[in-house]
Amino acid sequence: MDLLSLARTVKHRVEAPLTDALSLARIATDPRNPVLLTLSTALVNPLYRAAFLASAAGSGVLGCLAVRPCDLDSLAEYLEVPQDDRPRLRAWLDTGVRLGELGTREGCYRLRSPAARLLALPGNDAVAATLEEILRFHVPVLLDAPRMLSAGRRFSLADQDGTVIARSSLALRAMVEAALDRTLDREGPVRLLEVGCGTGAHVRYAAEANPRLTAVAVDLQEDVAARAADNMAAWGLADRVETRQGDLRTLDLQPQFDLVTLHNNIYYFPEDERVEALRRARALLAPGGRLLLTTSCRGGGNAGLDVLNLWFTYADFGGPLPHADDLAAQLAEAGFTDVRATRIVPGQPFRAFTGTSTGSGAGSPSSVRSVPSVQSV
Repeated sequence: MDLLSLARTVKHRVEAPLTDALSLARIATDPRNPVLLTLSTALVNPLYRAAFLASAAGSGVLGCLAVRPCDLDSLAEYLEVPQDDRPRLRAWLDTGVRLGELGTREGCYRLRSPAARLLALPGNDAVAATLEEILRFHVPVLLDAPRMLSAGRRFSLADQDGTVIARSSLALRAMVEAALDRTLDREGPVRLLEVGCGTGAHVRYAAEANPRLTAVAVDLQEDVAARAADNMAAWGLADRVETRQGDLRTLDLQPQFDLVTLHNNIYYFPEDERVEALRRARALLAPGGRLLLTTSCRGGGNAGLDVLNLWFTYADFGGPLPHADDLAAQLAEAGFTDVRATRIVPGQPFRAFTGTSTGSGAGSPSSVRSVPSVQSV
């Protein structure tokens, strides 16, 4: 090595630490770093964890691990993952470990976080489904709304997973059951029509409350109706409850029902079609029959309802959540008498609407009366 080469080598060895130190100093003082750190801590990591938990709950992984810790092959067999894709499943599970939701011990995955343990409980399935609904349906409208407008795109019914929605709607189960308790005759024979039956849980509650009740349960989505029929069979109610796919607006049924119920689905009808849909519900009631409609209403500053309302604003079906006064007016316009709107829980946006059919013919002027004030309890 000549003297010039030796000098260059010594110079580079001296400058390298200085250069590294200067680079680190520039990185450390970059004003974007605190912003990235804040976003990562406050938003990104919780979002990743929520997405993993929703996926793990919806796929059944949390339920499996609640029974016992499982190795990769056991989980792959449960999920029907082919052999070639098992390394990918391991990568997903290991991500859950790094996020702190799962743990490992002796080659098996197990539940680690309190959230994972809670969502794994069968009684919290509606909460797990609500989390999945938020991530799969609410987040996309917040994320894609401007691009959807530019492209002229709208959400369709196919963009929803009916089974997830049916499960998540049971988060309001206690309030629906409270409304049924105030409306349902528990002793005499009752013929019930439930529109938008979901899992069938509300029909089951009514059938158990009144052993003389028989019902027709319909849902717009065929896979949801099929799941509800399976549930009725499992619950021993198949001989009392007929379950079918159908649309309220085209149901071929006689006006034979003592009670028609619609739970958490009036916003699946466009605003300008709701009066006609309610008229159709009234036409299926026997004289003196009643309608029970439960729904969350606009107002009250609930962020979740605001985003749900936004989703339907961007959909090519349905419409926004109702205002309580407007829906009461629509019930009266459809011919119902003794229209009432009652808060199930004071201060909450969830209401139960009831109305009675006089049997004078759907939509006839004689059956329409002035709209009563919305009553709260």
